[in-house]
Amino acid sequence: MASGLRDWLDKPSAGRGVRLAADDGGWEFRDYGALAGAARRTAAALIEEGVRPGDVVCVILPTDFTCVETYYGVWAAGATVCLITPPLFQDGDDYVAHVAAILRQARPALTVASEELAPLAARAMDAAGVSGEPWRPRQAEAEAEVREAGELALLQFTSGSSGAPRGVMVTWENLEANIELIARTAGFEDGDVVASWLPLYHDMGLIGCFITPITVQASLRLMRPDQFIRDPARWVRCFAEAVHTATPPFALAYAARRIKPEQLEGVDLSGWRSVIVGAEPIDPHALESFARMAEPFGFPREVFMPAFGMAETTLLVTMDQVRRRPLAVRPDAGTLEFGRPVGILERHELGEESFGAKAGWIVGCGTPQDDVPVTIIDDEGNPLPEGSLGEIVVGGPSACVGYYAGAEGKSTRFEGGSVFTGDAGFFYEGQLFVLGRMGDSIKVRGRSVYVEDLEAKVAEVCGMHKGRIVVVGVPGAGTRGLALFAETGDGSWAPEVREMLRRRLGDVEVTIVIGSGLIQRTSSGKPRRRYMWERLQAGKLDGATVL
Repeated sequence: MASGLRDWLDKPSAGRGVRLAADDGGWEFRDYGALAGAARRTAAALIEEGVRPGDVVCVILPTDFTCVETYYGVWAAGATVCLITPPLFQDGDDYVAHVAAILRQARPALTVASEELAPLAARAMDAAGVSGEPWRPRQAEAEAEVREAGELALLQFTSGSSGAPRGVMVTWENLEANIELIARTAGFEDGDVVASWLPLYHDMGLIGCFITPITVQASLRLMRPDQFIRDPARWVRCFAEAVHTATPPFALAYAARRIKPEQLEGVDLSGWRSVIVGAEPIDPHALESFARMAEPFGFPREVFMPAFGMAETTLLVTMDQVRRRPLAVRPDAGTLEFGRPVGILERHELGEESFGAKAGWIVGCGTPQDDVPVTIIDDEGNPLPEGSLGEIVVGGPSACVGYYAGAEGKSTRFEGGSVFTGDAGFFYEGQLFVLGRMGDSIKVRGRSVYVEDLEAKVAEVCGMHKGRIVVVGVPGAGTRGLALFAETGDGSWAPEVREMLRRRLGDVEVTIVIGSGLIQRTSSGKPRRRYMWERLQAGKLDGATVL
């Protein structure tokens, strides 16, 4: 099965390839022939270094052509790739501890690092008890033949909200099935162009916007995340030519706030065919804000393709296959009880009503396909009918077999060829609606209250952007407890928020923490809720003030 994902290394398409965004505003192009040759020379150097089929090779590189060539060099050598994020905003000690935790579990035969990242990689290797030195990427004189591969294509590490990294074992069969699903559902056609700014160490960026377009030899325009943050209009301008992308919803809201109309002057976005939206709960206001900004340039709302997926299912699970505006619903919070029908108070298609939509609205994540069965189950594991709230269970060839080296997840588990996701959701009008992690909730009067919903309510009361607020469900002494982290120095709103939470939740202990730089996030942007609480309890959350 590995051959399909590596075919292009033997038969590269002339004239197509990868364009990397340069820091001067231009783009640097390499065609698939040049990339294939460099990948096979890198494979030869890896083989000389002793890498064998089935070995794990950890790769710590910035997003550049060396990273592309090294990634496929590892695959050409028959080994398993484990991409590790370069340091973002962590201090050196935190980053070394994170990498060491991955290396300790992955036990790589080789750790590849760029010249500037090698000192940090060496410290992590030492902390993990991994012998040797980081290997600097290089190419041999001659190209290697593509070798027979081991069972695993990827070790995809999920940092998780608890901060404990776990490596998902992604087989070649898993990956090939999911890439076919993505290409089919998004409507890939020969000659299409894909544009992305997503990081390559996260599953949406790696599988959805890197491996998929390269496998089908689409043309790819690739930016780094920091380039997107500095100039989101540069990403949108790609879609004068590009037709596919994927993004979390927060980036759409960010682009809508930052982009000025004159930055898109003369750009025609009418040919844009798919914006896969996922990785976090989807806020209809974020979609509508972006649509309003881009609509004068021909952007159609029907290209939004809300999706649900996770690393444990390779990537994609559901995505709408019908070209239509996304559907938003507002469930009755009083009916959110496992095993019971969900009451829907209001519904609308994306448009005027979505702008300024308050807390409690969620967007449908599309419909399952026959080859990826999705079931909703109750606490006893019994399947539930459409409309009832329960745990989302995913089967089919994209469902991974487990975590590497016997690691265990806090809420996700693997049984009988299915992934029990730990996410709560329900079906409505055939679409999957996802409420969030079951672990990120508290029980109130027999029902689960999800912290994402509370964050939105708190944001309304205190007038802050909800991205600067994180709520954590914590154990209390005989009571329910919440911790609220807010990135601000002003806590004057705290009494009003406490009163709102008590009205909504009853007898609940609320700890409010304010300060700058408080919020810790995973590589995919999800808040590390339990980790933040644990750091606070240990007195290690610098600059925190408890109100």
